[in-house]
This record gives sequence, C-alpha cells and structure tokens, in this order.
Amino acid sequence: MNTLKVYTKQDILSHTRIRSGEEKLGEKIFTPEGDWQTALRASNVKFVIIGIPEDIGVRANHGRPGAATAFKPAVDSFLNQQTNGFMDPETMCVLGEIQVDDLMEQASALDPSDKDQMFQLRSLVSEVDDRVSEVVKEIVAMNKIPVLIGGGHNNSYGNLKGSALALGQKVAAINCDPHLDFRVAEGRHSGNGFSYAYNEGYLGRYAVFAMHEQYNNQASVTAFRQHPEDLFFNTYESVFVRAEKDFLKAVGDCVGFVKDHPCGIEIDLDAITNVPASAKTSSGISPLQARQFIHYCASNLLPVYLHIAEAAPVLSHIKADYKTGKLISYLVTDFIKAVRSS
Repeated sequence: MNTLKVYTKQDILSHTRIRSGEEKLGEKIFTPEGDWQTALRASNVKFVIIGIPEDIGVRANHGRPGAATAFKPAVDSFLNQQTNGFMDPETMCVLGEIQVDDLMEQASALDPSDKDQMFQLRSLVSEVDDRVSEVVKEIVAMNKIPVLIGGGHNNSYGNLKGSALALGQKVAAINCDPHLDFRVAEGRHSGNGFSYAYNEGYLGRYAVFAMHEQYNNQASVTAFRQHPEDLFFNTYESVFVRAEKDFLKAVGDCVGFVKDHPCGIEIDLDAITNVPASAKTSSGISPLQARQFIHYCASNLLPVYLHIAEAAPVLSHIKADYKTGKLISYLVTDFIKAVRSS
C-alpha cells in the first residue's frame, strides 16, 4: 500500500486563513505536483514536514492514547504564520502524513491489559516502523531534512533506521525527554525505540537531556552506565533542582557528546510542564527552554531530522486546544531558522 498520504495544494489552503494585506506560509509553501519524489527531488526544498498520526506505540507501552491528534493543529498553526522575510517558504514543504489509518483501526479494538492482544499491538508498532523508515529513508536520501510531528516516541526507531539506511552509516541522536526510552527488547513500543535502534546498528551515540531520575527503570540506567562510549544522560534534578550546572551548559554537554556525527534531534513534549501529552508532567522544562534546546541543537549539530513526539492535544482540559499546536509550530520554525543560519 502507499505509505504516505500526500497533501495537495487544496489541502494546504484548507488549513490557511487568508486575509487581505497579509501573506501566509500556506499560500507560498512548496507543494509537489504529480510524483512527489520527482517533484521534491527537483525542488529547492530543504525541510519536509510530515505527520505521524498514531498512538499505537503509546498504547503498547501501557500509556494514554492521544498522540495521534498532534499533527493537524500543528500544521494549522504553522501554515498560518506570516511570510515576512524571516523564513523562505520555498525551502519548506508540508508533504503530508504517514498512512496509518488501517493500523489505528486495528489497534482500537485491542486491549493492552490482555497479554495476547498486547502482542498484537506491538506487532502493529513494527508495521508503523516499516512505514516511517521507508518515508524517512527516501527524504534523507534526497539530502533533505524530515521534520516529523506526532505519534509516540516509538517512531524514533523508524526515524533512525530510515536515516541510517539512507546515509549508509549509524546516526547519532539527542533527545530532550523525562525518559531514556531504552527499555528492553520485549516487542516494539514507545519506551524502547532507541534501544532497538542501538541494538540493530542504526543508532550510534545517544544523549538524553534532563531525564527524570525516578521515572526510568534500573535496567535502562544500567545500560547507559555500561556503554559510556555511546550513551550519555544528565538529569532534570541535577540541572533544575540541585543546580549542579546551568541549563545551557547541560544542553551543551549533550550536544558535545553527539557533535560531529549526523544527528537526529528528538523532543518528547512530556518534557514540558503542563503540555497535554501521553505522560504529562507537572515538573518539567518551560516552553522557552524547549525552544532554546531546539535552537542550540540545530545550530551546533549536523541535523538529519527533527522529531516532535508524544503531544496529545485531545487530552487537554479545554475543549479546543490551540496552544499545543502553536508550541509545536514554534519549535519547528526555531529549528528551520537555526539550521538555515548555522
């Protein structure tokens, strides 16, 4: 089956609120016509925005579903930014969504508390992996940068696999996340994308910024202790509670660990205080610090992709949550500006 639902110009404009005297990104952004691979390869586009509207990996990790709802409000906010000289819309493309409707339908009928049905859920996550890695591989092979929005952090595996296969080498990763996501290989889910990618030779060096000390199991921490040449973390408590080092120095330590390697940049919105997410936190970094993290990483690394994971606007306590989509939009534009100027 076709693994990608490609947005048409009409799809893009349907998200764009056109006003007299203004020009929105949605009016100017590149949209491929005909065969998307041929059109994209021949274009000046550098940043390719793609949605992953799934939460199967979260369900398979006993988490709260909702991450499937992040992409559309993020795209709506992104496309309604002004075209005003700070970004070149011709270098950007909102390509569309990974096609997972069939898998989501199957997952909706499965109960994670049932052992056999949990096994089926984790098998579905492997199918999501295949689709994500296929699309990412194609885009990275074009020397373009995928910007992936939505889904569980299980999609780190597909991002890393696709990038590594396109480049013919291991890819590093830096991740702002309360969790290491380095759990054992017990079947695919949102908590073991990086460990699977590491074990299978797609992930090289891996650094985690501001993990939460009491929300990671001992096996994951031990794996990092046993492989200090490849795996590194600092903790939220060391930076923000005990003040052992300042914020940018701590980010810089993570960046220094993966520097000079092609690197995927990952941020789990569970890391940001009170953002509706699959594992929402009451004690995390601020939206400003999230934006600074993205800017610092994109400015100082060799970015292969950006992945914004786990946001779940549907879990907001308000009926219409526009703020989460707007926050994701800020993170995307910060990334694009930082890569452009680095």
